[in-house]
Amino acid sequence: MGHGHGHSHALNEEPASQRVRTLLLWLLVPFALATLVGAALLYPFGYEQKTGAEIGLHQTPVAAVVTGVAENCGEKCVAVTVKMTDGAASGQSVTIPSVKGPGAPSFALGDEVVLSYAGSQPQAAESYQIVDFQRGWSLGVLALLFAGAVLLLGRWQGLAALGALLLSFVVLVLFIMPSILAGENPLLVAVVGAGIIMFAVLYLTHGISARTSTAVLGTLVSLTLIGALGAIFSALAKLTGLDEDTTNLVTLLGTNIDTRGLLLAGTLIGALGVLDDVTVTQTSAVWELRRANDKLTWRELFASGSRIGRDHMSSVVNTLMMAYAGAALPLLLAISLAGRSMGEVLTAQQIAQEIVRTLVGSIGLVAAIPVTTALAALIAVRQEVTPLQAPEPEPEPEPEPKTVKRAKPAPKPRPTRIEGDLFTGYDPAKGPWERPSGPASEPRARRAAPARPAPPARRRSSGSP
Repeated sequence: MGHGHGHSHALNEEPASQRVRTLLLWLLVPFALATLVGAALLYPFGYEQKTGAEIGLHQTPVAAVVTGVAENCGEKCVAVTVKMTDGAASGQSVTIPSVKGPGAPSFALGDEVVLSYAGSQPQAAESYQIVDFQRGWSLGVLALLFAGAVLLLGRWQGLAALGALLLSFVVLVLFIMPSILAGENPLLVAVVGAGIIMFAVLYLTHGISARTSTAVLGTLVSLTLIGALGAIFSALAKLTGLDEDTTNLVTLLGTNIDTRGLLLAGTLIGALGVLDDVTVTQTSAVWELRRANDKLTWRELFASGSRIGRDHMSSVVNTLMMAYAGAALPLLLAISLAGRSMGEVLTAQQIAQEIVRTLVGSIGLVAAIPVTTALAALIAVRQEVTPLQAPEPEPEPEPEPKTVKRAKPAPKPRPTRIEGDLFTGYDPAKGPWERPSGPASEPRARRAAPARPAPPARRRSSGSP
């Protein structure tokens, strides 16, 4: 399935030059034409696949609700009463025995279950068997939460990612599955289907640009390598691809189907999402290196991009390994109980095919790094890159007119009381005042006022003449 990834560069990328567009057309058009021709040749036009009773399946699913649970049918048995909500006996209730014990499902009032009807009497309890629970509402709520989270984080880019996911599902259901059921080679169908998904999903989520076209090229080359290596080593290891599910499928179809090719088709589809991550990341890294320094040569771009890819490689391989190991975990536990040696366990049919899937897919992912980096460097050096421009500085705000405040004059010191002789003088900075001594220091006498002449004496008159 298409892998949603957040590398979107089409919105801020400079347009590709004429020689870059020409180079991409020469490299990409043959793959695109091969994909379209392969889809036209492999699609089963006019073929109608038999289903249900036509292939011997007489089991009809019926929806029901648990209305009662009683432990009165034995030590390891529980009687479950259900009311059917569809089918020929809709609205009627029947009591069906169910197994009780470790690993058996437990039922409670109100549980929505699925019955299998395989009889000729709709009212008889013997015609029904509880086979599963109804999970529509819980899966619907989970899908809404997932879509909400993607839209909240990615917005328009998230909407494009959801559209790409839906498109991948449509290709899987309407092309890959019908073509394989019609008897076409599963490996060829998977290669063509993966090509359709990559063209549609990558261009939808990352935009139509030179970067996306380079990532598409790297993805298709890596898918072809995975298919070729898978075919070679599955033949060398004599893998048949026959496990329990595949055996049941072959029995139901009644036709000859390439089970080994079906195994390889699953390997390709499982590696699609991780390949998207690797190719887009490497292409973006090379493009940004080119924009940062347009003087780099092809060899320098390839060397720098490869160093980035090495850091990504280990985590990608571990991701694929853990995905396959998690899917095969119940099988690993079951085989470990057989008391066989580690070599016998690893070379068993069911384990060996998982090993081939993992190693072939990992080789394809590792090869995608140098392949995509080389293609990106080849195209990027021919791209007319617009140098990065520093953002214009924001205009500085005009300075506000400053109001000059006149400093207040320092307050005049209050005159201190002067003590001492005003005629001699006193300097307070010289310390306390002392009266000088000695003849030289005698105070000057005040200037005497000019003497006024004494008034003439008054003659005293006598009484005699």
